[in-house]
Amino acid sequence: MPELPEVEVVANHLDILVRGRRIERADLLREKLAPDISREVFADELRGRIINRISRRGKHILFELEGGKTLITHLRMSGRFSLFPTELDDPKFTHARFHLDGESKLVFQDQRHFGLMKVVDTDKLTNTREIAKLAPEPFSDAFSIDYLTTRLRSSNVAIKLFLLDQTKVCGLGNIYSAEALFLAGISPLKAGARLGPKRIGRLHRSIRDVLSESLAIGGTVVVDPTNIGGNFYGTDTDAEWLVYDREGLPCPRCSCAIVRIRQNGRSTYYCRKCQR
Repeated sequence: MPELPEVEVVANHLDILVRGRRIERADLLREKLAPDISREVFADELRGRIINRISRRGKHILFELEGGKTLITHLRMSGRFSLFPTELDDPKFTHARFHLDGESKLVFQDQRHFGLMKVVDTDKLTNTREIAKLAPEPFSDAFSIDYLTTRLRSSNVAIKLFLLDQTKVCGLGNIYSAEALFLAGISPLKAGARLGPKRIGRLHRSIRDVLSESLAIGGTVVVDPTNIGGNFYGTDTDAEWLVYDREGLPCPRCSCAIVRIRQNGRSTYYCRKCQR
C-alpha cells in the first residue's frame, strides 16, 4: 500500500498534470468506489468544475475544485491514476473516469477494489470523518516529541502497531514503520508506554528521517502521465530497505540475520540484536 512519500509523489504529479483543467464529465463506473453518493450525483457534483489544486493529507489525495468542493481519494492497495487521450480505450479495472478539457481523460484504476472516493464541501473538509481522525502531519510543529510522548504514555500495544494507527502517527505504513524502528533501535514488539524519553526522541527523529529520505527520492521521479506515481512505488526498490522484506539477509549494522514475524496479520522485519 502506498505510504506518505508515495502518495505525496502521486499528488504532486497530478497537480503538475491536471491543475487548472476543467472536468467536463465524471463517470463513476464502480459505485462502491464512492459509497456515499450515487453515480448521478457524483457526475453532477463534479461536472464543469476546474481543478484548482491537488494536495495530500495523510494518505489521502485532495482534489480542490472550483466552487467549494473537494474530491477525497484514497488509493488503498492498488489504486492508480493515469492520464490518456480521450480516444484511447480505458485500461482494465478502470473504476472512475474524468473527461477533461483538451481531449484527455484522467482514469482511476483499482485492481483490488479497495480504493475510496468522496465528494465533500471544502469548508467542511477538516471535519470530514476521513480527515478529522488523522494525527498531525509528521513534519508539522504539532507532531512534536511532547505529542508523541503523550500518545505513547497511554498505549499498551506493540510500538509497530501504534505506528500503523493513522490516528496516532499519520502517513506511516508497514514499510516505513519497520525502517523507523530499526533506525531508532527499538523492538517492534515493545509496548509504546514502556519507551523512555531517549528512545522516544530517537523514534521521532527516525520517523522524519525515513520519510525525508524517501520524499527526496520521490522528488527525482519523472512524471509519467500513463502511470502517475507508479514509477516510484510500483517498482522493485527492495534493495534500498534496511530491514523491510530482508528476511534472512544480514543486518546492515551487525550482520545478524533479519527475522520476519507476524503482527496483526502483517509481516514485520527487524534485527533481534540491534532492536532489543
